[in-house]
Amino acid sequence: MAFLQHIKPMLLDERPFDLHAPGWAYEIKFDGYRLMAEFGQGKCVLKTRNGANATGWFPEITRPLSNIKLFPEGPYVVDGEFCVIDTQGRSDFDRLHARAKRRSWYGGSGPVTFCVFDLLLANGADQAAIPYLERNERLQRLFQPSLPGILYVGHFESDRDLLFKAELLPLELEGLVAKKADSIYEPGVRSSDLVKVGRQDAVPSERFKSRS
Repeated sequence: MAFLQHIKPMLLDERPFDLHAPGWAYEIKFDGYRLMAEFGQGKCVLKTRNGANATGWFPEITRPLSNIKLFPEGPYVVDGEFCVIDTQGRSDFDRLHARAKRRSWYGGSGPVTFCVFDLLLANGADQAAIPYLERNERLQRLFQPSLPGILYVGHFESDRDLLFKAELLPLELEGLVAKKADSIYEPGVRSSDLVKVGRQDAVPSERFKSRS
């Protein structure tokens, strides 16, 4: 699976942002580590943001993505974050960091969820130049029905103020990611079309530096 070897993830911009700006869509920002996956035809490869091969670290992710009955064709490439989700739907970064340091499954370890938010390749066809909203819809269809260990991250285009106040603040989630609705995927670029809208007083995920 060669495609994943040569692609880097698109990076978030962090700047003042107007939640009422037109032409944007929003996703919940999960507090985790970046991960990309290439899969199909009974195979799955995982890669971290810094290029480390993480295929053997997370069997709860590779197992469903390697299911040839679900993905008989391919390859597919998706972008996301791996997280440890608690019973309230929040990312538990401390448990995640403990798991990431071991680079493997072990007894008592927190089960990892792959929060998938973008589609880069589908049946070998490049999706990067397709507008974000269409890519996200294709990603949703790919993961219907839902798979264990895989969480499709959907988007919303309205009620972002209500979501911020009703869910992000009470649950102390990290924030939102604003994505330009018609934006393309730019590998390795820190793009102004992809903006982190953080919750005030949220602890930045960079508090632990991954070696990967």
